[in-house]
Amino acid sequence: MGITSFRSKAVGYGITLLLVIAVLHPFLWIIVSTFKTEQELIRYPPSFFPDAPTVMQYVSVWTRIPLLDFFRNTVIFAGGVAVLSVFFSRDFTVGPVSDRMFGSFVEHMGSVVYNGIYEPDHPTADADGFRRDVLELVRELNLSVIRYPGGNFTSSYRWEDGVGPKELRPVRPDPAWRQIETNQFGLNEFMKWVRLVGAEPILTVNLGTRGIDAARDLLEYCNFAGGTYWSDMRKSHGVPEPYRVRTWCLGNELDGEWQVARKTAAQYGQLALETAKVMKWLDPDIEVVAVGSSSRQIPTFPEWDRIVLEHVYEWADYLSIHHYIGKRENDTPTYLAMPLEMERHIEEALAACDYVKGLLRSNKVMYLSFDEWNVWREPDVPYTPWQTGSPYDWVRFRMEDVLVFGSAMLTLLRRADRIRIACQSLLVNTIPLILTEKGGKAWRNPTFYPFLHVSRYGRGIVLRGLVDSPRYDTKKYTDVPVVDPAAVWNPEAGELSVFAVNRGEEPVVLALDLRDFPQLSFLEHRVVKHERLDAFNTAERPDEIAPRRGAGARVDGGRAEAVLDPYSWNVLRFRTKRE
Repeated sequence: MGITSFRSKAVGYGITLLLVIAVLHPFLWIIVSTFKTEQELIRYPPSFFPDAPTVMQYVSVWTRIPLLDFFRNTVIFAGGVAVLSVFFSRDFTVGPVSDRMFGSFVEHMGSVVYNGIYEPDHPTADADGFRRDVLELVRELNLSVIRYPGGNFTSSYRWEDGVGPKELRPVRPDPAWRQIETNQFGLNEFMKWVRLVGAEPILTVNLGTRGIDAARDLLEYCNFAGGTYWSDMRKSHGVPEPYRVRTWCLGNELDGEWQVARKTAAQYGQLALETAKVMKWLDPDIEVVAVGSSSRQIPTFPEWDRIVLEHVYEWADYLSIHHYIGKRENDTPTYLAMPLEMERHIEEALAACDYVKGLLRSNKVMYLSFDEWNVWREPDVPYTPWQTGSPYDWVRFRMEDVLVFGSAMLTLLRRADRIRIACQSLLVNTIPLILTEKGGKAWRNPTFYPFLHVSRYGRGIVLRGLVDSPRYDTKKYTDVPVVDPAAVWNPEAGELSVFAVNRGEEPVVLALDLRDFPQLSFLEHRVVKHERLDAFNTAERPDEIAPRRGAGARVDGGRAEAVLDPYSWNVLRFRTKRE
């Protein structure tokens, strides 16, 4: 009996062992195969054990797939953190985005022009002296318009100095920025360069030291086909076809004490009116921008806007608005909230426009030209006056500047119904998108990326979101939304882009209600972040701050969820069924 019992148990254990091996074998095969090379995986006949065990498969997966992000997101969703809920509908819209919202600004200021876009001795310079490395970066931005030549520079500028043979152009001191202007780069060069970029020009006329005559002469030079004094002169300068400039700024910041030939509102309003009349008589197809208040903090705001508009309302197409955001003290939460002032500035300027519309019993809607906007901080390079191309406000923007810049862009998007032109200020080397070294490299300032993303994916119809966001208070602001979102629907492409800035130090779950978009699918999540808010890009480390692939979004029917990292700029793209 003892022997029989032993044999029975042995048979039972053996069968159990075989069953365990049969069940575990596939799993063991999978585990062992992860240590094989790709050649061993496809070899026939196969072998169970690898010839030369390797861990490269694990390295590849770990580097290509953000496993830590997936694990973290699971913990976040399961554990519960702050949630931002946003509802977007195709029928709940702000309005279409004007193509001219994606503009920039080139002024004869510091090294924007000289040693920026124009440096004949640079190794990459073309036959016209344009830096090709800068040109390639500018083209990447897909700019629609570029404003020129200023800015404060315009108020004492003689446009005739920058046309015709370079050897005949005068060298003059510029009182606006205390620099020496060689005039080797002028109107003719800018017009050639802006065409290479693929953008349209916006020209500013001098209504400081000059007036109607100079403005009409410049218009004739640019837009008349020929047969007149200035148009024939353009032809003699090697430009047979007219430039046909569509948009004209009637001066710049003429309410400011810093401006050459400052004006009162009444003085400027009358001059702008008479200039606009003459220019539109010469070319009825143009649009003109009247100078609004140069700052929300200036004592005459918004009274200046009211008085000017009462003069030019029926002749001007736009009122200009300028806004810069600077970190005034070491208080990051307050700095990140400062785009709220930009929102108020827009609303107050529009209130002045609509007041005058009512006052004049006009049917015309006045739109805004946001022809200067940016973040600002103390420059990294000292300025040397009375030089040519000395850097002025040469700034390496930090990660926290990226967040504020991104919020400023979204502020503009959310008022696309009334803002038709927007020019980031300035393009190269002065609080720029692009930085250069004289004779050396060119690289992207990290604010380059939010502009690039909105320029690529922010064309379409802005949606008015119903937002429920966690909020915070600072020394200066209360009830600040932790997350700043905006969305653009492109019906032609069938794509929805959601932009979001997380101003907080903790991750936030973005819960999107998108039930109005059929057959929603996720395309990509791009994020710009850095573990240090004071990080910046350099010529040696140009990608210290750069976009990377985010953790993605979970889509379930018409709902989507994504985790926004602390202190991050985010782009979430979705595709829907085309109509």
